[in-house]
Amino acid sequence: MNRLTTSWGEYELARFPEDPRDRLRAWDAADEYLLRHLAEPGSPGLSGTVAVVGDRWGALVTSLAAHHPVQITDSFLAREATRANLARNGVDEASVQLLTTRDTPPERIDVLLVRVPKSLALLEDQLHRLAPAVHAGTVVIGTGMVKEIHTSTLSLFERIIGPTRTSLAVKKARLIFCTPDPALPRTPSPWPHRYTLPDDAPTVAGRTVVNHAGIFCADRLDIGTRFFLQHLPRGLGQSRVVDLGCGNGVVGLAVAVAEPGAELVLADESYQAVASAEETFRASAEPGTKAEFLVGDALADVPADSVDLVLNNPPFHSHQAMTDLTARRMFSGARRALRPGGELWVVGNRHLGYHVTLRRIFGNAEVVAGGPKFVVLRAVKKP
Repeated sequence: MNRLTTSWGEYELARFPEDPRDRLRAWDAADEYLLRHLAEPGSPGLSGTVAVVGDRWGALVTSLAAHHPVQITDSFLAREATRANLARNGVDEASVQLLTTRDTPPERIDVLLVRVPKSLALLEDQLHRLAPAVHAGTVVIGTGMVKEIHTSTLSLFERIIGPTRTSLAVKKARLIFCTPDPALPRTPSPWPHRYTLPDDAPTVAGRTVVNHAGIFCADRLDIGTRFFLQHLPRGLGQSRVVDLGCGNGVVGLAVAVAEPGAELVLADESYQAVASAEETFRASAEPGTKAEFLVGDALADVPADSVDLVLNNPPFHSHQAMTDLTARRMFSGARRALRPGGELWVVGNRHLGYHVTLRRIFGNAEVVAGGPKFVVLRAVKKP
């Protein structure tokens, strides 16, 4: 936990879930730059409806809570971090409004603060969704680290909202200033995208995948998932199977098609991902398929000892930071949810060394399949 000092006060902040091994702060120089700018004499002020998009761990919303901001996020973990940070700083959660990217945004926005996301597609989708609420007097400011802000980033603001310029860089962070142009046409978002799975995708070739903005590899089947599909377990019968970190749901769909008696749970911490998986199943799963869709934190809401198999392709980045904390939490959550004798199957880049982490958590790990870049590992929950 660390202390963020702002013009509105000092705040104890932590990422979520809290982990003593996590040395990363709940804010960065881009958050500090934006907060400092908003407090400067002559700044446009924070009156009316203040919307904060993409606040990663609640640092912006917690600091601006006195202005009753609306938070819009795609991340369940960011939402829970915001709740926890508000509580630890004595701020009533009722003073802010917490929305997801799947919720209807406010009808009118007077101040729009955008933390630039890693995904350009997610930024495009959100700007399209928010543009109808923006008016000529809306203050629009984006923030991000220099490495996160590209010409394409500025072009989106310019094309969807209005004329755009950037600040000087401070501590490798930059601000984006955008002046709304009411004359610009307010066109709908081009998302979601759909594509047909290729012929070499076992079991699911030719079926449709639906991708909302922000989902990894939104226009094609990524090579890690392709490798995993070639080595999924068979003969599952009526097993309860979890696709953990489901993304657009391709892995879960492959199990559902190959094992019609299986009961599926597709889980992710991204609201966009779970919405994608639901639509993928509606488009491509067989009638009567048993599937549950869950937004949450690494199976924390799944009862212990209730699952037969967990399939997982864990991310190894948290925003721009490379870390294995997410994978470790997924593996631990899988172990808790699995019945004795249940199995966790993981696909990952060979160099990540997940077999070491699995052996620490499960006491065992074996290689199911390996290639030049990827490996599929299997760990069993011992009775």
